[in-house]
Amino acid sequence: MKNSFLNLFVHFDAIVFFDTETSGLDTAREQIIELAAVCIDKNGMIDEMDEFVKMPEGKRLDPKIIELTHITDEMLEKYGISPTDAARRFHSLIEGKGRRSVLLIAHNAQFDLEFTRLFLKGHKFNTALKFLDTVTVYKDRAPYPHRLETAITHYGLEDKVQNSHRAIDDVKALVEVTRAMNEERPDLQDYVNLFGYNEKYGAPKIKIAGVTYKPQSYTNSIRPEKYTLPKA
Repeated sequence: MKNSFLNLFVHFDAIVFFDTETSGLDTAREQIIELAAVCIDKNGMIDEMDEFVKMPEGKRLDPKIIELTHITDEMLEKYGISPTDAARRFHSLIEGKGRRSVLLIAHNAQFDLEFTRLFLKGHKFNTALKFLDTVTVYKDRAPYPHRLETAITHYGLEDKVQNSHRAIDDVKALVEVTRAMNEERPDLQDYVNLFGYNEKYGAPKIKIAGVTYKPQSYTNSIRPEKYTLPKA
């Protein structure tokens, strides 16, 4: 797995692929209910986590969230850990010993980062963090829609991974999708800390520190390099 991302390990000590399932879309009212991550360091060591996160006492999941994620209140109560413990586990997985730089990768990273930045509030990082949004990359490579499940099909990965809307399955799928993207054209470094957005809806209101936001139109094929978002 390490060799698939050698061009990225030139710049980073580790890569952390992550995904969240949440109780809703509003960061002010909702929370992470499952957090999964796979970490690969430049020495080829792999670590992973998959934690359910307890809800505040008395709060229940919306039936639509249960239908989408297949996560129930009973599962959170039985298997969930506290938000504090889950955040500590995620922080530890990212930080690592002696790491100077880590790349965090997510599909539609803006959404996941809006929740995790609040989740990790109070945790200080000695490691420099940068971000890669595979949706932004995928928009330069393939036609709409740009969901993870569509990328799995586009890259012929159906026999390797699945998109189940469970965080750990989606993370493992994300690793393979990112690998396929990198083999397709090794320009992922150009997308680091660069997030595309639909000009019709405007840039996100919540900005992730260090990220540059650019309007990004849809395409029907992989763009020639000179027309990709990093070159815009």
